[in-house]
Amino acid sequence: MALRITEECINCDVCEPQCPNNAIYMGAEIYEIEPAKCTECVGHFDEPQCQVVCPVECIIFDLDHPEDHDQLMAKYQALTA
Repeated sequence: MALRITEECINCDVCEPQCPNNAIYMGAEIYEIEPAKCTECVGHFDEPQCQVVCPVECIIFDLDHPEDHDQLMAKYQALTA
């Protein structure tokens, strides 16, 4: 499933450059993640890099966008085609 950034975001800007799919962007008040581009780093890394670097642990699974590993891999392949 895609990830999302909660209101606890402190706009530290460490997550955005870590996203290999350019899915993270500055929203109206905090950083946001574009679900259509988020693959949880499947195809790139073993774990979501934005979660690894986030100092306040405000990046969580987006339950509104459930996807399994195969769906995330298909999304990755479509984004890199």
